[in-house]
Amino acid sequence: MMRLIRAGLNGIAIAAGLLAVGSVAAQPLPYQSPHETLGTVTCASSLCHGAIKLWKDSPVLQNEYITWSRTDKHTRAYNVLLNARSQKIAKNLGLKQAAHEAKICLDCHAHNIPEERRGERFKLADGIVCESCHGPAEKWIKPHVNPVSDPAKHHAFNVENGLYDTADATSRAKLCLSCHFGNKDKLVTHRIMGAGHPRMSFELDTFTEIAPKHFVIDKDYGERKRIWEGVKTWAVGQALAVADTMDILVDEKLGRDGLFPELVLFDCHACHHAMSDGRWKPKTAFGPSISPGLVRLNDSNLLMLRALANAVDPKLGERVREQTQKLHRAVAGEGNARNEAMALKKLAGEVVPVIANTDFAAPVVRRVLAGLIDDGIAGYYSDYAAAEQATLAMSSVGSFLSKQGAMRAPAAFNANLKKLNALLVNDERYQPQQFVVQLKDLRKSIE
Repeated sequence: MMRLIRAGLNGIAIAAGLLAVGSVAAQPLPYQSPHETLGTVTCASSLCHGAIKLWKDSPVLQNEYITWSRTDKHTRAYNVLLNARSQKIAKNLGLKQAAHEAKICLDCHAHNIPEERRGERFKLADGIVCESCHGPAEKWIKPHVNPVSDPAKHHAFNVENGLYDTADATSRAKLCLSCHFGNKDKLVTHRIMGAGHPRMSFELDTFTEIAPKHFVIDKDYGERKRIWEGVKTWAVGQALAVADTMDILVDEKLGRDGLFPELVLFDCHACHHAMSDGRWKPKTAFGPSISPGLVRLNDSNLLMLRALANAVDPKLGERVREQTQKLHRAVAGEGNARNEAMALKKLAGEVVPVIANTDFAAPVVRRVLAGLIDDGIAGYYSDYAAAEQATLAMSSVGSFLSKQGAMRAPAAFNANLKKLNALLVNDERYQPQQFVVQLKDLRKSIE
């Protein structure tokens, strides 16, 4: 369930000079690491991360394993493959193996690494485990349990030894998107969804907040790691989602499915509706709309990126709008789609350091939020995916504004956001006109 305004710790602004999107690949993702995975039980001791009660005066909670094993859905990711729906999907796809044995399923439902990198205590059935996110522990486990003399350097030292830096939002976005969206190694394709897999939907800040917490962002955390503002986490997630989409779009293997393009990159409901519906309308967020009868790219992340860029740097926002329009035109046959996609990926990379250098004070955040709402009132969220991403974004940005004490009527905003969420419960029954009406009420709550 999408969250409403939530209290929480997100802290201070990060240092300027973030890596651009194109250079985030410096650290391999955990499943790409050459190091050995030791297994979840390595972390489960009551003297490490398996304590039932919190340790007094400890810089970490030390009950992280308990939180993961009892309340985190990641621990049940493998078991999902054993249910009837998963077995049916595997059968529909014509897989030679059952879902819980097929690489195409295990790559996202487990820490599916090569046999030679699995330690003696590794269990595939554990699902998405500690080392799926924090990296194989072969090289960093010893310095992790034997801290360096300077606590401020402890985290950096572990990262040097292979710990995946999930505290960094760019790294975290790359990691989460690899399963919740896809990358060059794994992707929930249109065929997989056609076989019965649920539609994928993801927004980094929201998913970070709704996940069971196994860390506390406090003074000690800030001394060891970078603290990210929630609005920056959302923004970086959008930029990297755009970059990943462009990579997949131009990939000769992933971007096509036989005669057709990879349809998972397009707006689902452009096709999935009754022909008598007559729902096509011009969509002018990025300039003149492409003609009816053509399947539109899913541009929900692009709409978010444009709204963000427009709020912090209108000239940059206009460049995003123009380049996205060029891509839409190229996909429709009026240009070179590969060139336009790569240009858009490069532009998304330019947005990341702008985010890093922006002081997201209340006026700027309010401008972002107002822009998101106004775009919707103007009809930019006529498709479900855009409305969904916009609602997640407004929740994230509004939450940040509330924590700054700059939300004038948080209760009213919450109430209207809840009504907005209610309109998104069933994607097949989404009515853009109703969404616009509710957005107007939401707009009043921030004026």
